[in-house]
Amino acid sequence: MLNIKQVTKVYSNQKKAVDALDLEIKQGEIFGFIGPNGAGKTTTLKMITGIIAPTSGEITIDGHSIRTDAVAAKRSFTFVPDHPEIYDAIKGIDYLNFIADMYDVSKEVRKERIEKFTKQFQIDDALTQPVNSYSHGMRQKLMICGALLPKPKMFILDEPHVGLDPHSAKVLKDLMKEHCEEGGTVLFSSHVLEVVENLCDRVAIIHKGKLIALGTPEEIKQDRTVTLEDIFLEMTKDE
Repeated sequence: MLNIKQVTKVYSNQKKAVDALDLEIKQGEIFGFIGPNGAGKTTTLKMITGIIAPTSGEITIDGHSIRTDAVAAKRSFTFVPDHPEIYDAIKGIDYLNFIADMYDVSKEVRKERIEKFTKQFQIDDALTQPVNSYSHGMRQKLMICGALLPKPKMFILDEPHVGLDPHSAKVLKDLMKEHCEEGGTVLFSSHVLEVVENLCDRVAIIHKGKLIALGTPEEIKQDRTVTLEDIFLEMTKDE
């Protein structure tokens, strides 16, 4: 579903944020992407989604290059960034209809899905209010509902549980599982390692721009009686 081949990102200050990253994410899996602050997680997600361009390397999504066939690649996924920044002079329902229009979701289907998802995330009674009246958590829920609307082949989420109350966090986890059971794919970054360990089929750990571990949570733990958090802290501690 997603192939990352020798992707490197060097910023203008010569800092190498991502260093020759190779990664393949398969259809139907929930894939966790973890690392310390500044490890290169968000930079990688921004390159995958086409927000920034890699210095070198190639990224393909569902067989489409994000560099040379960007529109087709972007129709294969939706993205929830780590900060819910939305043009806030519009109403919540207008934002959702805009997303539905972008992905050609029919009026009948969008009505059903908007009702379903906004009720699950408990923001259905706020859709006629302007987004600038929303709390941080409500904006996060609105963006997640927008990402769910097209039912794309792949969800990409950067720290999606930040700002969510326990009820909404559970709803999101259940929807991620449901999406993959139906043949979709989920890629998400998180600092909540317990969620990663309990939810993900496979996990990648990135540190200082380099991939340092890849596998199922059990493979990364190597059958030791420890948590993923213990392994993560050991692998990413300062030399």
